[in-house]
Amino acid sequence: MQTKEQSNIKPRRLKTGDTIAVLSPSWGGAFLFPHIFEDGIDVLKNDFGFKIKEFPTTRMSPKELHENPQKRAEDLNDAFKDESISGIICSIGGDDSIRILKYLDIEAIKNNPKLIMGYSDSTTILCYLNLHGLVTYYGSSIMGGFSYIRCFPEALAEYKEVLLSGHCNEIKPFTEWTDGYKNWGEIGNRGKVNEIRKDDIGHRWINRGKISSGQLWGGCIEVLDMMNGTLAWPEIEFWDSRILMIETSEGKPTPRQIGFILRNFGVQGILARIKGLIVAKARSYSQEEKTELDQVIIKIVIGEFMCNELNILTNVDFGHTDPRHILPLGISLELNPTTDRITFVESLFS
Repeated sequence: MQTKEQSNIKPRRLKTGDTIAVLSPSWGGAFLFPHIFEDGIDVLKNDFGFKIKEFPTTRMSPKELHENPQKRAEDLNDAFKDESISGIICSIGGDDSIRILKYLDIEAIKNNPKLIMGYSDSTTILCYLNLHGLVTYYGSSIMGGFSYIRCFPEALAEYKEVLLSGHCNEIKPFTEWTDGYKNWGEIGNRGKVNEIRKDDIGHRWINRGKISSGQLWGGCIEVLDMMNGTLAWPEIEFWDSRILMIETSEGKPTPRQIGFILRNFGVQGILARIKGLIVAKARSYSQEEKTELDQVIIKIVIGEFMCNELNILTNVDFGHTDPRHILPLGISLELNPTTDRITFVESLFS
C-alpha cells in the first residue's frame, strides 16, 4: 500500500505538433483490430495535429503482451524518459495492467512529467502514478473513444479545448451518447457506434450535502477491486481530501456486486472520509437497473455507513459509454448540490 501522499505534479498541456506516445500496457487490441486502432491514430493526427510514436509492444499480440509485463512497463518508462514525447495515450484497456506496476521507474516518471491518459484497466496505472504525485487523466483510449469521437462533435470540441487549451471549468452532461460500438470483427463497421441516444441525459444527485471539494481519484470499480490491498491501494489517510469516482465496464457488474465493493470501502473507513462520490453512466444497464444501482448506493453508503451529508451523483459521462469527459486524477473538483454544478477549482495542467 502507498504510505506517503505527495504533492501533485502537473504536466503541461499539449499543443499542435506535439508527439504522442501510443502504448499497449494491458491488452493487444491493436494487433487484433488494426483498423479500429488506425482510425484512432488518424483522429489524433488530423483532428488534433499530433505526431505519433509507437513503441515495441504497441502492436504486440495479446499472448506476447500477457507473457511480458516487464516489456510493457519498459515501454511506459521509456516514453516518459523520451524528451521528444509530450503525452502518452493507451491503445485500449484489458484486465492485467496491474502486473506492470512493480516494474515502473517511479523516479524517472516523476522527473519527466507528461500527460498520460486512458480508462478501464488503465485505472491501475493512472491511480498508482497519482499516488506517487503525478496528475493523470481518465479519458478516452485510442480504440475506445478516439476512434469514434467524430461521431460526437460536442465531445471532440471539448477534447480539443481541454488538451490544446487546458480549459475545462465545469463538467456538463453531453447531449448525446451511445452504449457501445458496432462489431469490430467486421471491417465495414469501422467508425460506427450503436444507436446514438438523447434519452437519460443529465446528472442525478441521489444525495445532497453541503458544498464540498476534493481531489479526484478512482476509475473502473472492477479494477479498483482488483487493486484493493496491493501496492496500488492508498493508506486510509489518503482518502481525507478525495472525491471518489467509479464506473463500470462492459462486463456489466450487477448493482448487487457494486454494492459488495462499496461495502468493503465502507468497512475500510473510506466512505466516511471522502468528500464526494461520483458514479458514471452504467454501460448496458436498463433504466430499471440504473434505478436499482442508485438504490443500492443509497442503501450502502447512507443506510449502512451513515454518510448522510455526502454528495453523491450518478449518470456522469466518464465511463464505458461514449462520449466520456477527461477527468484528471489529483485535480480538485467542487460539488455544489444547490446549483447542481460540478466545477474544477484549479487548473488542469501546469
